[in-house]
Amino acid sequence: MQTDAYRLWLSRIVTFAVAALAAASVAYWGLKGWSASAPTAIPALAADWAHPGGLKAVARALGGGLAAPATAAGEAPAASRYALVGVAARGSEGGAALISIDGQEARPFRVGAQLEGGMVLQSVTGRRAVLSSGVAGAATVTLELPPLDE
Repeated sequence: MQTDAYRLWLSRIVTFAVAALAAASVAYWGLKGWSASAPTAIPALAADWAHPGGLKAVARALGGGLAAPATAAGEAPAASRYALVGVAARGSEGGAALISIDGQEARPFRVGAQLEGGMVLQSVTGRRAVLSSGVAGAATVTLELPPLDE
């Protein structure tokens, strides 16, 4: 009789392990598929930081400073409205940029998002963001981060 009890418990343990592996697999693939379809929101930066150098540290970590970049003489007058504060590029998949509009607090914009004034964030790379008048429109404004203070 004792061998039947061992087989019964062995059967229960194996069944539990297989069910746990199946549940873990469903959870993994469910979360992986859900995260690809739902874009994640980039949290807005708070104006008042607990640490006085916090905003500058975030801007430096994103590859820039707090000063507005100098624009080229041939660029459109609308370029003076926008200042690039930081960039978070993800290769060819897109990314996001922290852009200050008309000297206001910088806000995060994802690639493809529409900014004020009808401009669209077309692409971001290392230290540059390209704005256009439409999603497939020609690049009209190129914003670059100011050089790092070292």
